[in-house]
Amino acid sequence: MSKTVIVTGASQGIGAGAVKAFLDKGYNVVATSRSVTKSKELSSSPKLALVDGDIGDASVAAKVAETAISKFGSIDALVNNAGIFFPKAFTDYTGEDLKKLSSTNLEGYLYITQFAVKQMLTQKSGGSVVGVTSSLVENPIAGLNVSVPMITKGGLDAMTRNLAVEYAKQGIRFNTVAPGMVDTPLHKDDPHEFLKTLAPLGTVSSVKDIVDAIVYLTEAQNVTGESLHVDGGAHSGRW
Repeated sequence: MSKTVIVTGASQGIGAGAVKAFLDKGYNVVATSRSVTKSKELSSSPKLALVDGDIGDASVAAKVAETAISKFGSIDALVNNAGIFFPKAFTDYTGEDLKKLSSTNLEGYLYITQFAVKQMLTQKSGGSVVGVTSSLVENPIAGLNVSVPMITKGGLDAMTRNLAVEYAKQGIRFNTVAPGMVDTPLHKDDPHEFLKTLAPLGTVSSVKDIVDAIVYLTEAQNVTGESLHVDGGAHSGRW
């Protein structure tokens, strides 16, 4: 029987790439974002279910989980890709900014992961949860002012390590991918020659680079509590 994976933030970029990769590997996929049914990158198929909504809303998360169970019969893996990110000087961030970041990046992880873990515990066959964070959690870059977004991304790293231990006996694994600069719509207006200077390898990651890491962690049966950096070496330090 095919395994079922949920992918959040799935309408474009890394999320859409992950959906396609899992479909190619024979998974059933439930893809969700605010307007995933309008995505130009995804087309409906018997193995793909699309659910619109704000993943930071617990009722939307419940609907996504229910769709996976009713349509495909299980939840075997979850990719928490949904996230928002915007740079500002620390003193310019507002309370509203923090609420927006927390809603998508933290609550968007919390609710759907709770539903997925409850189902995995019922199934008693383990499972995988992969989050997407940032190499900037460990390696800030001068001039790239993202202190408040990193509250949320760093929180996901900490939660992942704790959950990896909490559910190890049940065979449910928790990992994160920590990208650096990625060639996605988020950076479409940024000069790529500049972005290449932000990593020792002098590269900008492709969507496939990040998707390959997500798929690897989803299927790596002996890896848990890991943060896999896909950032051209940026987390290694100064260069």
